[in-house]
Amino acid sequence: MSELEGPSLRLDVPRQEALRHAVEIIAQAWRSFDRFRPEEPPLDERVLALLRSGLPEQGVPVHEALNDAARVLDESIAQPRPRYFAFIGSSGLEIGAIADALAATYDINLAVDARAATVIEQQAVRWVAAFVGYPAGGGAFTSGGTISNMTALSAARERALPGSRHGGMASRAAAVYCSREVHYSITRAVELLGIGSANLRALPIDERRRLRPDALAEAIDRDLAAGITPVAVVATAGTTLTGAIDPIEEIAEVCEARGVWLHVDGAYGLPAAGLPSMRPAFAGLERADSVSVDAHKWLYLPKACGVVLVRRQEDLLAAFAHREGYLPHQRHELHAVDITLEYSRPFRALKAWLAFRVHGAPAFRRAIERNLAEARLLYEEVGRYEDLEALAPPQLSIVPFRHVPPGVADVNRHNAALAEALQADGRVYLASALIDGEVYLRPCFVNFRTTEEDVLALVEIVRELGARLAG
Repeated sequence: MSELEGPSLRLDVPRQEALRHAVEIIAQAWRSFDRFRPEEPPLDERVLALLRSGLPEQGVPVHEALNDAARVLDESIAQPRPRYFAFIGSSGLEIGAIADALAATYDINLAVDARAATVIEQQAVRWVAAFVGYPAGGGAFTSGGTISNMTALSAARERALPGSRHGGMASRAAAVYCSREVHYSITRAVELLGIGSANLRALPIDERRRLRPDALAEAIDRDLAAGITPVAVVATAGTTLTGAIDPIEEIAEVCEARGVWLHVDGAYGLPAAGLPSMRPAFAGLERADSVSVDAHKWLYLPKACGVVLVRRQEDLLAAFAHREGYLPHQRHELHAVDITLEYSRPFRALKAWLAFRVHGAPAFRRAIERNLAEARLLYEEVGRYEDLEALAPPQLSIVPFRHVPPGVADVNRHNAALAEALQADGRVYLASALIDGEVYLRPCFVNFRTTEEDVLALVEIVRELGARLAG
């Protein structure tokens, strides 16, 4: 038999049959996400056996493999469930999942010109910018906030220190400025860019946990006097810890007066800027040099779907553009690799494009407004009980609170244990957070499936399990 006789990677059943099986698994998952789950199932013997297996040397029937995949997925922590309140989750919007399947099928690489797909990405970038109210001159889809932030800071570094992408930092002294509650992705970015985390100025915050513009101005002026180059200021539009929104307008004043790049990390909170009622909280956004937003957070899309936006496309070109023999610019047009970090770029933009086309921007605004209302409801409910204590009124959709029953000597240890008990119980999924040395439960509402019933259940279950732990 010739080695070239035909493809070996064929399914054991017709493709349409395998596809129907996969579609039913997806449909069943969607149905299960419509309501809360009473508990999280443990890993069963079949899954445990699969986890112990080595590299398969023999294939199994596709139906068997798909059933195993469905079992593994069902026994995993799925963020689209309406009572998943930990971290900042994603909802797996249905049209986004369909878009991912289509994009994976065509397997388009958007590193270079991909004709219609390239134009769709550019259009989707403009749509995201229009939704949040940012005057973008360019941008790209990324894997998420970490890469978006690093992309923006790469452009900021090249503008502040021309030639640094080629010559490196060497003996150049530089600094980046942020609040002390900035996301760790900023720390990673300054480390990878050679600026160094020792030169990340984590500055004081005010009573609303926002970066203080006066402290920022003092820090920049102090560095300038010492011969240190300010590369960028990072304002956060929705901190991961509490949802605080830095005062962008005042920070922009400080930056513009000193010629310093302003980046707004809006990975979590920036979609709320699309609501007229919330727009004042993001005043000054249009003055930023760059912004980042994760569509897989508060635009409800499946991971990974981040976006980096810049006022001037040429800033990205200065940081990333290049010419290689294997990437000829036949049409005298720039490729996506001239403005981004990645070479293998999936068609992430398709899910944002399809979602806006299918639902329209107003539907997203209503869903975000509903999440904001759920956060306010939780804050009000916590205030009704003497054994619960909230940190502060929510600025966005994060509401840190804790259980403070009488007779508990160590409230921090109690709430840390309560977070573990909640995860083990499975009726809601919640994590703890350390804020000013105190342990809080930290729910975040970014799911379009979450209801008022789910919010009230969260309070009830926290009090029930907390009382049990307190004895």
